[in-house]
Amino acid sequence: MADTGTKAQIGVTGLAVMGRNLARNLARHGHTVALHNRTATRTRALVEEFGHEGTFLPSDDPAAFVASLERPRRVVIMVKAGMSTDAVIDEFAPLLEAGDMIIDGGNAHFEDTRRREAALRERGLHFVGTGISGGEEGALNGPSIMPGGSPEAYAALGPLLEDIAAKADDGTPCCTHIGADGAGHFVKMVHNGIEYADMQLIGEAYDLLRQVAGYRPAEIAEIFRTWNTGRLDSYLIEITAEVLAHTDAATGRPFVDVVADSAGQKGTGRWTVQTALDLGVPVSGIAEAVFARSVSGHTGLRQAAGGLPGPQRATLGAEDARHFADQVEQALYASKVVSYAQGWNMIDAAAGEYGWTIDPGAVAAIWRGGCIIRAAFLDRIRAAFDTDPKLPTLLADSEFAGEIGAAQRDWRTVVGTAVAYGVPTPGFSAALAYYDALRAERLPAALTQGQRDYFGAHTYRRVDREGSFHTLWGGDRSEVAG
Repeated sequence: MADTGTKAQIGVTGLAVMGRNLARNLARHGHTVALHNRTATRTRALVEEFGHEGTFLPSDDPAAFVASLERPRRVVIMVKAGMSTDAVIDEFAPLLEAGDMIIDGGNAHFEDTRRREAALRERGLHFVGTGISGGEEGALNGPSIMPGGSPEAYAALGPLLEDIAAKADDGTPCCTHIGADGAGHFVKMVHNGIEYADMQLIGEAYDLLRQVAGYRPAEIAEIFRTWNTGRLDSYLIEITAEVLAHTDAATGRPFVDVVADSAGQKGTGRWTVQTALDLGVPVSGIAEAVFARSVSGHTGLRQAAGGLPGPQRATLGAEDARHFADQVEQALYASKVVSYAQGWNMIDAAAGEYGWTIDPGAVAAIWRGGCIIRAAFLDRIRAAFDTDPKLPTLLADSEFAGEIGAAQRDWRTVVGTAVAYGVPTPGFSAALAYYDALRAERLPAALTQGQRDYFGAHTYRRVDREGSFHTLWGGDRSEVAG
């Protein structure tokens, strides 16, 4: 219910579904929450419908909203990323005082967050770019929260966020201070990139089980349910089984067969790949997942190429199908580990580039609950980084290396079978290629460097002595210092 006799610990402006649910979550945990929305009817509707869940202080006016907050004021912005966020900051910043904070809970690009944090810091205000994962349900019942910004801001804000965050099985809040300025939104971006890869790999596993093994969607749902009791235990595997088991009420057909096979995307996966290119970090699993969604959306191109020849297909017999399903589980798990390893490598590279101090084990810990990629094996990733915070890649961890080594024969068989059957598996294939590239004693990049030196005098380094060199390809082909 509304109450004007006290001050609010925190305020939320922007009361669409995510903002409304986050405000309700805060109120349910006993925090007095100030409310504001550009359209006042939305503020009143929240209080009327959910006022019994806690104490809300609604305001139609930004100044009144700010005045209803205790110091230091905590203003959570839950509006569309981009210009809308800048507009709200410009509206509220003049109303705040030194030491107050603005918390952006949207899916902002981390570079925008860095810009905003620097500008507001000059005015004595804290800007906390905060990644929130878990969707509408997570915002209401406990998301994974990834706040950046200053340690001082987290000291004042962190206890509230930890209170409403999801809790891992050991009771640990799925929230921690990620690092300075844009670190929180960067880590959330990488989370979403891993999410793209995870979903693509699951889709490829489904496609192989259907196209090669001949299983029906309902049967594949049961296979996924079995997998969800083991090392692949995760939210995405769980909901995959639910989707595949669902029957369309209108037609009686499997739900997955009546949905158009054109996948949407909101852009965070693309951001991950674009940023990885800027950082020079290979995230091939995430990139292939983004490109796979793009291909699915080019329906005209697909129709034009639909008549291209491919291999003859004959589905497997029952016993071979069961064996193949076990091999697909191995390929899915190994590919999944590679995608997560690439994500952590990207976080590490960004920390070096932007001067952030990010605890890789803590990131794994807060992804164990609330977020879309929550999975049982994240606890093992946390343990791996806790044992060795400087671990160069998850693939170098003895436990994960052993599992992938044991999986590789089946992994290679699955990729080879996919090629033979003409079933596209860009995620599985890219993950295996990355694994092989890392373990290779020599790569063909030596030839690439020779080519570059030939046509552009870009120089090369040698394996037997220091320095850079150039061969006079158009002359006597003698070697000179570069």
